Amino acid sequence: MDQDLLVKKSTLPGAGKGLFTKKDIKKGERIIEYLGEIITEAELDRRAEKDIFGYAFFISKRKCIDAYYTPDELARYANDARGLKRIKGLRNNSCYDVYKNSGWIKAEKNIRAGEEIFVSYGAQYWRDIRHNIELEKTKIDRKKSK
Repeated sequence: MDQDLLVKKSTLPGAGKGLFTKKDIKKGERIIEYLGEIITEAELDRRAEKDIFGYAFFISKRKCIDAYYTPDELARYANDARGLKRIKGLRNNSCYDVYKNSGWIKAEKNIRAGEEIFVSYGAQYWRDIRHNIELEKTKIDRKKSK
């Protein structure tokens, strides 16, 4: 299936790259395996403290897939249509799925050739992102007031 996917500019403003399909995908079909470095949840937390995060797939406390250092792995480019900036008409069409102890992106709807693949990152991810944005604003405001 990887040959039927491509990475190009996302349709979401400010999202960078996105994952698109070249062929029709049927609801329920596994689209792509989420690959990367296998680490523990504790290591994932340590990396997050160092701002090395954003491409992780949690399977268990002992198995997380971190694609941060593997930019060639296509699944990491699937965006969440329910992110910081929503576009009318764009909805998540896929979900993360654990299958035989590995991570996958699976179609929740029929997806037509040429469409971007969108998958929910979850509410906690977006809470963390908004919190980090607020921390950065506070840091900038403090520098300006000095």
